Amino acid sequence: MNDIKTVGIVGLGALGTMYAALLTKALGKERVLVLADSARTRRYREEGVWYNGERCDLNYTDATAVTAPVDFLMFTVKYTGLADAIETCRHLVGPDTTLISILNGISSEEMLIDAFGADKVVWCVVGKVAAQKEGNHVTMFPVVPPAGEMDLGVPAGQDTTHLRRLTAFFDSIGFRYLLPEDIRLKMWSKLLCNVGCNQAATVYQCNYSVLQSPGPARDTMIAAMREVVTIANAEGISLSEGDVEEWTAVIDGVTPTNEPSMRQDGKAHRKSEVELFSGTVRRIAAKHHIPVPVNEWLYQQVQELERSY
Repeated sequence: MNDIKTVGIVGLGALGTMYAALLTKALGKERVLVLADSARTRRYREEGVWYNGERCDLNYTDATAVTAPVDFLMFTVKYTGLADAIETCRHLVGPDTTLISILNGISSEEMLIDAFGADKVVWCVVGKVAAQKEGNHVTMFPVVPPAGEMDLGVPAGQDTTHLRRLTAFFDSIGFRYLLPEDIRLKMWSKLLCNVGCNQAATVYQCNYSVLQSPGPARDTMIAAMREVVTIANAEGISLSEGDVEEWTAVIDGVTPTNEPSMRQDGKAHRKSEVELFSGTVRRIAAKHHIPVPVNEWLYQQVQELERSY
């Protein structure tokens, strides 16, 4: 298998913009394609995209105009746009294309596997990133490390060829990544965090300062996390109360005026990723006949909010 030479990025949300800027700086415009349909590509070119106050000089590319597969394809869209993004870029996935999704939750890898096969998909979790997107302006708040953390891996027993190819590529450009012992556990742990803080902030329409203070929003956040522990254990994933405490401590250390991404979506009247969070919890809980009343309530509350937009 050849080394990675060409990169495709699908989706210019906060993280997609960050990765597009970083990889373009490392590789040059010709090797990094920001892929979209023709209408979105035209809008990117006309209106521009800003990253930390500077207009990005990116290679905005109509996916339908590209005929050769790319070596490495990153899906950086929201969960609600992943199915369409897969279809937009299906012809760009060849026998040797390496795929990752940076979406939250535990569902996007399965969608990529269903579309392209398990061997091409490297599982990925992104964390320790603080960002805000308003219109076509993305602001990344200072964090350590500067681009957050990207955890990579494949489930036990899966071929590691694409994982090794991707880490060799990242090593060649000095891009930092981590290799956790159990990528599935890492992904479930991040789901626990998002189910709690993203949904509580959205329903209570608040920033992190409210989640950090005693009261209904914080109580709901923690209770939702505990329900994730219960269903994870039913799935054979070894989350525990320690994970709830660890993530609560992380949330307590976030800049109080910042907001989770789902709350930002709600303020902008964008469709949320509730199906990725409490939607996932409800589906797995139903399979195991486990009650999850907090996530049931959060799911209904978010649905009501979205109907009011």
